[in-house]
Amino acid sequence: MMLLSCGNNNPKNSITTNRIGEQQKAEAPKFLFENLSYDFGEITQGEQVSCIFNFRNVGNSNLIICDVGTSCGCTSSIFSKEPVLQGEEGTITVTFDSKGKSGEITTYVVVSANTYPANVLLTLSANVVD
Repeated sequence: MMLLSCGNNNPKNSITTNRIGEQQKAEAPKFLFENLSYDFGEITQGEQVSCIFNFRNVGNSNLIICDVGTSCGCTSSIFSKEPVLQGEEGTITVTFDSKGKSGEITTYVVVSANTYPANVLLTLSANVVD
């Protein structure tokens, strides 16, 4: 059995994902992102660019982001550690550093939260030129 709570001991903010029932799914927080991908277009090698992923908690309890992981060291993120209440909005800011990169680049960001499903995959792309 796996319990997701992001270190918060409030049972309203955690769900059991092993054989989760329909009622538990209905009570879980849920992301609704405006976009799941962002294309920076053509950028100059060495440039740092950022984008903001906006989302709303369309679930039925407080949404808590546990972690935002990236697929490489060239990408970093900033996100709120505070719960996003039901119906409220939040943001995740992602920065890509093109230093040492060249050509078509795709990098991924995995958002882990106390939601069902527990992870959301965000995609960044850019064409890095000299």
